[in-house]
Amino acid sequence: MTAEADDADLARGAAAGDERAFSRLMTRHKEPLYRFARRLTGDSDQAYEVTQQTFVSAWGAIGRYDGRPFDVWLRAIALNKVRDLSRRRAVRRIFVGTDEEAARVPDPTRSAEGVLLDRERLTTLDRAIAKLPEGLKAPLVLTVFDGRSHAEAGAILGINAKAVETRVYRAKKRLAAALGSAHRET
Repeated sequence: MTAEADDADLARGAAAGDERAFSRLMTRHKEPLYRFARRLTGDSDQAYEVTQQTFVSAWGAIGRYDGRPFDVWLRAIALNKVRDLSRRRAVRRIFVGTDEEAARVPDPTRSAEGVLLDRERLTTLDRAIAKLPEGLKAPLVLTVFDGRSHAEAGAILGINAKAVETRVYRAKKRLAAALGSAHRET
């Protein structure tokens, strides 16, 4: 039995009210979903929030699960949650100012210089990805960081594979330019 078929069986069980079936789905999909949300938001706390909200919404909508691969269905929900979060952040910026980046905990097994350099690179990449327009960011994250094919990403986003390919190309081009200018500034 494939994981996809197993997911479908668990989703049917959850739709029938089996909380343990949904718990197994959450356990199976929480890490990849968190990584997906992390890449879209550029912030670990916001990614955690998006992941939680996604599972809450998925539980509430499990009766409407349409049978497509469960991880694709979850990512579509997560993408909507990220969009909602972006709208809330935009409103907050109007009234409060800029968002503060969450403090990062260093890895004690690495040298201080290595940790600092990796943190700076990751922060620069996260900021550059976060600044991409939504229409470019989601296809990039789904294909490059989440390992989805253009067709799978298109299914999640509701666009065709060629449009995903074009948007990923444009996103990479913008990232290269942003990272190049960030490198020149240091």
